[in-house]
Amino acid sequence: MQSVKKAAPIALSVVMWIIILVAALYAFTTLATREDGSVSDIAGFTPLAVQSDSMAPTFNKGDLIVIQKCDTSKLEVGDIVTFHTIIDNEYALNTHRIAAIDEVNGMRSFTTKGDNNDVADTHIISDGDIVGKYLFALPQMGKVMDFLSSSMGFLIVIVLPMLLFFIYQVYHLIVVGMNLKRAMAEEDRLAAAAAIVDAEGKGDTATVAADNAAEQLAQAEAKLEEARRLKAEAEAAMNATKQEDTDGE
Repeated sequence: MQSVKKAAPIALSVVMWIIILVAALYAFTTLATREDGSVSDIAGFTPLAVQSDSMAPTFNKGDLIVIQKCDTSKLEVGDIVTFHTIIDNEYALNTHRIAAIDEVNGMRSFTTKGDNNDVADTHIISDGDIVGKYLFALPQMGKVMDFLSSSMGFLIVIVLPMLLFFIYQVYHLIVVGMNLKRAMAEEDRLAAAAAIVDAEGKGDTATVAADNAAEQLAQAEAKLEEARRLKAEAEAAMNATKQEDTDGE
């Protein structure tokens, strides 16, 4: 039971750190693609959830890909890049493979194509459209990212655990307060008991002293009585001796 009590705070601390990390991931994934078209990153790295199978089997819908900022002048045909584009008349990020690179007057343009698509992308992109270069994919983790970005995911994964942790902390403070009151009451009780024992000890000491004095008095009286008896015997013996002397004369 004691080991469980000791392990509980450690487990709760671990859970709290997990919640904090998940909250940080939620905040980052929510802000990864912002309305102004910019893309957030941590030390140049950005996680993105895959929304289609256009790059299958390299990565699939529901996967989580990680891209890194790159020097576009070093990109080559065959590299996979994430870039700004227009899909169905709406701004979007897309991640496809570079199929061709053209250069006119020192300006490079890129033709991209999904591995699972039959034709190349309609929009030709430039250096300024490229966000980063694809590094690797985590299968099905994009679904987790999408869930965390949803209101329900935020409620279940962030709000609810933090609320439960807060309730536990309040409960823990109440228990600590009650235990402290019990400890103080027990301390007062022990102090009172110690005072009673001390008083009884002093009373016992006084009783013992009185008993000793009475015993010594009795012994003194006995010795006095013995002395009187011896004196009486001595006087009687002296009187008897005098009487004998008188009779002899």
